Amino acid sequence: MTITDIRGTVKLNNGIQMPYFGLGVFKTKDGKEVVDSINHAVEAGYRLIDTAALYGNERGVGDAVRALGIPRKDIFVTSKVWNSEQGYEPTLKAFDHSIKRLGLDYVDLFLIHWPVKGKYKETWRALEKLLNEGYIRSIGVSNFLQHHLEDLMTSSSTVPAVNQIEFHPHLVQQNLLDFCADKNIQVEAWSPLMQGGVFKIDALKQLAEKYNKTIAQVVLRWNLQKGVATIPKSVTPARISENAAIFDFNIGPEDMVVIDHLDMHHRVGADPDNFSF
Repeated sequence: MTITDIRGTVKLNNGIQMPYFGLGVFKTKDGKEVVDSINHAVEAGYRLIDTAALYGNERGVGDAVRALGIPRKDIFVTSKVWNSEQGYEPTLKAFDHSIKRLGLDYVDLFLIHWPVKGKYKETWRALEKLLNEGYIRSIGVSNFLQHHLEDLMTSSSTVPAVNQIEFHPHLVQQNLLDFCADKNIQVEAWSPLMQGGVFKIDALKQLAEKYNKTIAQVVLRWNLQKGVATIPKSVTPARISENAAIFDFNIGPEDMVVIDHLDMHHRVGADPDNFSF
């Protein structure tokens, strides 16, 4: 990944250019809150919006995107199929509901939200159909570990373009990053700030002082320098702008190692091998 500025992109394995920095809207209320958040983000230079059927705000995301006054091709929209709607026919129906809520002609990236055992292969087959029909520009997965990816690819003609995973200083998953890099699967971070947990880590406080940046800025810059796209969530205009101010400095190699070594294999979300939703 070559880091340039907030509108920089990374080429996915199907040739599509995806912004490597965007806005996550998990737990952002549908309607005014999500619309305002997207408006602030776009004003700050963001060009990727990440939502999901589960978030309950696809309608607001679509309303915001259509009203931006920016060509649709310049805004990258991601959504996801939820676990209860996985399987071949259910996924086709779920996507139809998502795109109608969004009010868009196509989705730039559509993901399997979690690797539901016994269903994700049929879900993937449905996404391949939608990809081939032009309703989705890229397809990928979320919360897939290496064995899930290997299993999926044994019966698939399409390698996932993206694997969106929990990624932060306490959960680096370097082996998974290396595997995805080897297969040309772009890793994208959810919960990059550990739901606020990064602000309690002393080593990050010291690095923030060293670089004259906030802890959030240091962590998000570390994401990008690790080759990981990132989608921090915020509804606060000042924080949305602050999160994006990470393109005027570089973290030195020795400090990248310091952050890597904060890894504790600690999750703030569910374990992809042990979830019940």
